[in-house]
Amino acid sequence: MNRNEISELRRRLNPEKNNIPEILGCYVDTKGEIISSFRRPLISMPQEECEKYLNIFRKTLSGTPGKNLIDVEFDPYDVMNSENHKALMHLRETGLKDEEAVQDLFARIISALKMETNYLILLLCDSYDVPFKGRDDVKVDDASEEVFQYILCAICPVKPTKPALSYFASENEFHQREEDWVVAAPDVGFLFPAFDDRASNIYKTVFYARDAETRHEELTDELFAAPMPRPAMEQLAAFQSVLENALEEDLTYEVAQTVNEQLREMADQSKQDKEAEAPTVTKRDVAFILENCGVDSRRLEAFEENYDQEFGQTAEMPVANLIDRKFQVKTPDVVINVSPEKSDLIQTRVIDGLKYILIPADEGVSVNGVNIKINS
Repeated sequence: MNRNEISELRRRLNPEKNNIPEILGCYVDTKGEIISSFRRPLISMPQEECEKYLNIFRKTLSGTPGKNLIDVEFDPYDVMNSENHKALMHLRETGLKDEEAVQDLFARIISALKMETNYLILLLCDSYDVPFKGRDDVKVDDASEEVFQYILCAICPVKPTKPALSYFASENEFHQREEDWVVAAPDVGFLFPAFDDRASNIYKTVFYARDAETRHEELTDELFAAPMPRPAMEQLAAFQSVLENALEEDLTYEVAQTVNEQLREMADQSKQDKEAEAPTVTKRDVAFILENCGVDSRRLEAFEENYDQEFGQTAEMPVANLIDRKFQVKTPDVVINVSPEKSDLIQTRVIDGLKYILIPADEGVSVNGVNIKINS
């Protein structure tokens, strides 16, 4: 799903534009016991309450593709034979009306999910008459060639508030308010099927993780039984290790800076084109950058061999997962943080046999907030 498709679905999730008959919920305690479950028609909800529910679902379609929004692809064999996929298809096709199937989904989530707090499972099913896009990407709202029926799940921690003094208008006084339980933003969720090329893709589900490093893969194993890509930070660490082991002393500051800068530019350019899929790179793309940096052929061959061993010969890596938005230079005693756009201000030099990191300091230098001057 590209950014436009994600945004198109997010816009559906408001009280005026959706076709959602009801919201289903299951409130679970830390022991995995169901405290309550419910079905609530949206039409019966107050406007503000309806908006709060839909805002929770919108958050499961937010974040960075590849990091927070993760494509989980089903093998074609699983689409035909897997009980996991059949269960998802049944929930979608019945519009969550099969109570037994819904309760089975709740039970599977509860049996797998490891949460340290109470949590709320929310479900909805929507049927979206996808407007036809004419020339110049102009939508024709009364012309639809596709009905996208999907289910969306959000799983939210439910956390206690702290006791506090609170104002009671009826008495015009402040009194102690006891702790209460409040639904927080979703930790995880999923969309099934994916909305690719503005149509249903039953070979893929999109899994949401608020924290890209705590993805609750125990849940995806139970619900999808399909492989998840490596977490973003693991991909970044592995990529950095491949560069270090292959290039060794040829991995200079200038080479590392150039690789990070060019990958970041690719990521930034893709954001300008909301129709584009999240950009990926192959080993040849990175090798081309390294070659332009003057890395010799022997090191390039070592890089490609290491890449194959770590990721696979045909692996395409998400660009967003191979860059760090902060640019940090670290020695055993000093850490320098600089905006990636200004990384060219840092230089390395060898002076009288000693290695130095140099930073221009002509003006605007302060120490602990105090402006100082550097005397020549």
